[in-house]
Amino acid sequence: MKAFFEGIQYLFVNILFAPLDFIRALELKSWFGANLINWIFMAICAAAMVYWIKQLRIFDQAGTEEQDTTAHSFFKK
Repeated sequence: MKAFFEGIQYLFVNILFAPLDFIRALELKSWFGANLINWIFMAICAAAMVYWIKQLRIFDQAGTEEQDTTAHSFFKK
């Protein structure tokens, strides 16, 4: 049973977390390089937000958006 848990430890510490160890070591040399993944995620989120707002404006200008204040039937009395 001890070998099973040591195998799990080896998997996570030496294999799955190895990229995180590389990023931690890279931070001492280049902060921007270590945070490159974060910059990529922020760029993807910004692009998605721009696309979403653009689609909202298209539906708003076409007048097809539902502007009912009660979004669900259980809010109506």
